[in-house]
Amino acid sequence: MKTHLYNAKLGKIKWFINRFGAMEVLLKPLRTILAPLILPLLKPKQFEFQNQRLTQFYHAYNMTWVSERGVEIPIARFFLAQARNAAVLEVGNVLSHYGPVAHDVLDKFEKGSGIINQDIVDFLPQKKYKLIISISTMEHIGFDDESDSNSADKILHALNSCRQLLTLGGTLVITIPIAYNPELDDLIRTGLLGFQRATFLKQLAPRRWVECSQVEALECRYKAPYPYANAIMVAEFGHN
Repeated sequence: MKTHLYNAKLGKIKWFINRFGAMEVLLKPLRTILAPLILPLLKPKQFEFQNQRLTQFYHAYNMTWVSERGVEIPIARFFLAQARNAAVLEVGNVLSHYGPVAHDVLDKFEKGSGIINQDIVDFLPQKKYKLIISISTMEHIGFDDESDSNSADKILHALNSCRQLLTLGGTLVITIPIAYNPELDDLIRTGLLGFQRATFLKQLAPRRWVECSQVEALECRYKAPYPYANAIMVAEFGHN
């Protein structure tokens, strides 16, 4: 199995600087250390998503108050609430870092209790899922592994594999940080990603996220003017 660069001991620092900038090598551990002091000072903020008012999520893990995680987690929980008591699969282990989960979790690289370590294209469960959710995971495929090539084709293959695992009427929901993976951005821009519904949000100020158009989102840069993603896409797909 090929390794993911951010899990590789020798390549981790080089990968991190390339993706997030040299300053983040200092700022990320500093924010982590100061998290117990910072979090109590943050005032709750809300944002609008598909005509719903959701509250941003603050947590010390992965510094949600300075990254897109602050909106991705409540959006993921919004979809999970609609699939209560149904079979759910998460592709990429994210939500368990922020609280207990009851759904199946598939992650090719990350080890942990209850995590199924398989590639989504090889995953053949004995059941179908009403909801499959993936939080900021698809952009890494073919972009942050050792091959670092053919990212677009691999992403489309992974999405097709996910959709094959849906029940009739089921939904695949993925969140994507805009401007992280240029090949994925091109799939969005050209319409080749093949989603049924898309919602875009951009960050106007620290912890101020608003819905925007696809054009506006794709004009945003990664890690500027604010750390990490300055716009995200929430894409929804149905069964193939």
